Amino acid sequence: MKKNKEPEENLFEALTLIEKEKGIPADFMLAQISKAIITACKNSYGGNDDVTVQYNKTKGRLEASLNKTVVEEVTDVNREISLSAARRIRPTAVIGEKVGISLDPKNFGRIAVMTARNMIRQGIRDGEKEQALSEYQSKLQDIVTATVEQVDSNTGNATLRLGKAIAILPKNDQVPGETLNVGDLIKVYVVNVKTSDRGPRAIISRTHPDLVKRLFEEQVPEIFDSVVEIKSVSREAGSRTKIAVISNDPEVDAVGACIGPKGQRVGTIVSQLGGEKIDIIEYNEDPVEFIKKALSPADVLDVKIDPNGEKICKATVPDSQLSLAIGNKGQNVRLAAKLTGWKIDIRPESGFFGEEEEDEEEEKYIGDGLDNEDETLSEENTTATEEESTVETAESENESVAQSEEETESNIQMTESEETLESDEETNEEPSEEE
Repeated sequence: MKKNKEPEENLFEALTLIEKEKGIPADFMLAQISKAIITACKNSYGGNDDVTVQYNKTKGRLEASLNKTVVEEVTDVNREISLSAARRIRPTAVIGEKVGISLDPKNFGRIAVMTARNMIRQGIRDGEKEQALSEYQSKLQDIVTATVEQVDSNTGNATLRLGKAIAILPKNDQVPGETLNVGDLIKVYVVNVKTSDRGPRAIISRTHPDLVKRLFEEQVPEIFDSVVEIKSVSREAGSRTKIAVISNDPEVDAVGACIGPKGQRVGTIVSQLGGEKIDIIEYNEDPVEFIKKALSPADVLDVKIDPNGEKICKATVPDSQLSLAIGNKGQNVRLAAKLTGWKIDIRPESGFFGEEEEDEEEEKYIGDGLDNEDETLSEENTTATEEESTVETAESENESVAQSEEETESNIQMTESEETLESDEETNEEPSEEE
């Protein structure tokens, strides 16, 4: 007949299994069990928590003893022991010393056992939290390979297993257009680790720009060895990424090292990102040259930097490549601006409609300031001429009035002389009739 295992053997087998499955150290669990035993003794022996718990490695047993003080007359059975009873345990015991009495967990009350059991369970949960926190912190701001365990059909959030820890990948931190299935192995970036009453929580993402940076560090040994350095990354997840690199060794081509033989290195990264396009650009300390390369694949004819010292520039491109430089919905110039840290204005070689008129207006405005004196002189001359003409007109009008008056007087005199002649003729005719 097979002999049943001792409870202690079952205990240590359970602790070994927990350590293997959950990663919780057996020593941590032993410490939690010790606390549980002390609490159980306190509840069972009138508040006496003077308990010694030891793990006997030779026997493979967990031993616990309740310490009592040796006295002549016992007044508190939970804390004191008589001299005769103490010497049965330890023959050399004397009054005033403490003697440890071995405990049997079977003698604990039901409430004490339940309390101890709850404490052990809580210890397991605390151990899991500590293990998860340690797991997260070891991967903080780094990439990990995670397994998709569940995808919520309503929210789209994915539950991932990161080693022995669990994390949630929200829908908005997933690559747009990407479909995750249970069992898929994916790369995620651990952005941050937060702790709360419910335990530690890892903030993970597949859209963070540093995910691309870490993937290049994995695939390109020159970056890992600091021969090639990544200066900046700009990314619109699921669509396009621009990355600027520079070589610290003149014999090493930074762009070529990132691309790899036959494009294998960058090809692996593209496949891990679901087909996202990647532009690898050589970094340059000269902002003009850096901006020109950042706007690739478009050819840039000229870049004019703002003379006021602000990080603003105007890039001129051939008319045929204006849309290529701007990109779909402005994506190319937007990524270039993030990559370089400059605000970039794109203009065609022929200029925009109305730019020449604006320039002419500016020149006219400047010319108006220069011609003010000439216009003033001309206005003064015109005014003087008008005054002279006014004087001449007045004089001519006076002469005309004088001539009119003379003519009127002469007409009057002629009229009077005619009337005198007529009266004389009438006088001469009257005597003839009488005759």
